[in-house]
Order: sequence, then structure tokens, then C-alpha cells
Amino acid sequence: MTSPAPRLPVRLDIFSDPVCPWCHVGKLNLDRALADHPGHPFQVEWHPFQLNPDMPPGGLGKRAWLEQKFGGKERVDAVHERLREAARAAGVELDPDRPARIPNTLDAHRLIHWAGIEHRQNEIVTALFRAYWDEGRDIGEHATLADIAADNGMERDAVLRLLASEADASDLIARDQDARQKGVTSVPTFLIARHYVVTGAQPPELWADVIKDLNKTDS
Repeated sequence: MTSPAPRLPVRLDIFSDPVCPWCHVGKLNLDRALADHPGHPFQVEWHPFQLNPDMPPGGLGKRAWLEQKFGGKERVDAVHERLREAARAAGVELDPDRPARIPNTLDAHRLIHWAGIEHRQNEIVTALFRAYWDEGRDIGEHATLADIAADNGMERDAVLRLLASEADASDLIARDQDARQKGVTSVPTFLIARHYVVTGAQPPELWADVIKDLNKTDS
């Protein structure tokens, strides 16, 4: 009697930005689904997409910038309330006003890239979301990024040296632009098996259905 062929992993490419609250909620929902289905076939890889590529290197005051972008305090308050409700549904309390500044995220994306080389990408992405949205830390600061790296098994001094250089910056910008040219217009965007596209902070139930369908196809 022959043994069944081993299950092949299914790529799940995720385009996101650490300062995108919907990306944070979307990851929480995905994490819940993956935890509930330990036999899932996904092999997750994170990709850069800067929501605000023209953000100054030092960032800007977040609330004032949002009010200018969305057209006033009332509109920002309405968006924030929707975020709070979505976060509660994902099992967390989110205060959209906790981060005081909105940073340029190119360096955060560089850290995610380096974490991927060390097979720590998911941990770093989770830590960046928590640092920014739960703790209000400035993830545009090199020291903050190096601390996050060190807390998740990476070498702090090495990360600081890389951040002080232009290492991989042009490559990350090119990957961001390539994603836009291929049709990514918002985040989070999920690409399943390099073929099926899912956008937005989808609920765990959707991911559960996707996992079940993939497992049926594989059986």
C-alpha cells in the first residue's frame, strides 16, 4: 500500500502596510482562521505596499494629516468608529488615535523583507502592527525598528547598520511599483496560489471556507 503524496503548500501572498488599520484587522482575522485550521496548506509571504509613499522621512502628525486627507474631523471620526467595530469583531480593542504620528514605512518594509530571509516574517509583521496600533510607537524610527527586530530573534546591531544604509530600498520601491502595475490598488490584498485575489479585511469565516475548498481540492 503506497503512502499518499505529501500535500503541496499553497502560496498566500499578502500586500499590506503596517500603518493600514484594515491590514491589522485583516491579519487578526486570518490568524484566527489559521489557528482554527492547523492543517491549512498556506505558505504566507508578505509584500510591500506603501499607502503613503510620499510621506516625509520623519512622518507627520497623524490626526491633522487624516483630517486634511478625509475632509474634516467628523469624517475621520466616522472612519475610526468603523475601525473600532471591525476590530472588536476580530477580538481586539483598537484605538485609531493611539499612534500620534504617521511614518514613512519604507524602512518598516525593509525590516519585513530581512525578516523573511531569516524565516521570521510573520512574527515581525505581527510585532509591527502591535507596536504601531496597540502601543502607539513610531515605527519610522530606526531604534524602534531595531528593538522590534531584537524582540523577535533578529540581531539588533545588524538591523541598525542596515537601516542606516540604503540596503534593499530601491528593490522594495520597485516591488511596490510592480504590484501597482499588476493591479494592486488597496491593502490588504491577498493573492491565493498566484491566481485568486481577495481584498479587504475579510472575516475568519471566509478564510475557513477557502481552506476547506483547498483541502477538498487536494484530497
